[in-house]
Amino acid sequence: MVHHDGGLYNRIDTSVAHPARRYNYWLGGKDHFAVDRTSADQIAAAWPSAPIAARENRRFLARATRFLTRAAGIRQFLDIGTGLPTADNTHEVAQAIAAQSRVVYVDNDPMVMAHARALLTSAPPGRTAYVEADLREPGRILRHPDLLATLDMSRPVGLMLVAVLHFLHGPGAAAPIVGELLDALPPGSYLVASNATKDFLPAPVKAVYEQMLAAGQTDIWPREHAEFAALFNGLDLVPPGIVVVSDWRAEAEERPRPAAADVSVYGAVARVPDVRRARNW
Repeated sequence: MVHHDGGLYNRIDTSVAHPARRYNYWLGGKDHFAVDRTSADQIAAAWPSAPIAARENRRFLARATRFLTRAAGIRQFLDIGTGLPTADNTHEVAQAIAAQSRVVYVDNDPMVMAHARALLTSAPPGRTAYVEADLREPGRILRHPDLLATLDMSRPVGLMLVAVLHFLHGPGAAAPIVGELLDALPPGSYLVASNATKDFLPAPVKAVYEQMLAAGQTDIWPREHAEFAALFNGLDLVPPGIVVVSDWRAEAEERPRPAAADVSVYGAVARVPDVRRARNW
């Protein structure tokens, strides 16, 4: 796999931490380098529950995928910011319910794509495809021939933006990108999204986090409730609406649920209505 492909390995920058590899480290995986572990440990030193947040984000993705497949009848998914393969990947969750489900995975890390192509294999009649691209270039993603060969963009799509929007830095930076992606999807599609937040952090932890962000020691850009909620303007929120990811339809999860401050990630699922409404960003 990665280590036997010299051309690929040369494209992986092991001197810069990558979110997917850091996430993998927090989830207990083995696909990370020293720089990723250092970055993860720096963040966890300021916010010790970071691994809890990573696990709860992953569980939210699985629950949302089950909801879209079982309750909403979605059979095709666009998962951007895929991350390195672990348990309960989107196509595995969806195809366990509806074998014909199709999934396009998108990530900007060549290591992620190498692992995805090797490990995220789909049994017929479902299909999976892999696009190496960046969320900051939604047009390139939407025009990619592998996406267009896999998904029927005239039929509803589940757009999965889980634990990826907080790598778009700056107030308002996520809205136009989410908007461009949603504009390409027909009514009956769904948006599943999550984003880190400081809203629940104690003041001392919040101050340390702001210092780390200013110093470039973390690349996770937190969003307040109002900015995250604005991403769903014009959509129909699925109950329970915008909540901490650990609380989204988590009735079957282990108890007690983590405290909001230990997760500090908003999540929500919403449907593109049959008659589109203005989003007013």
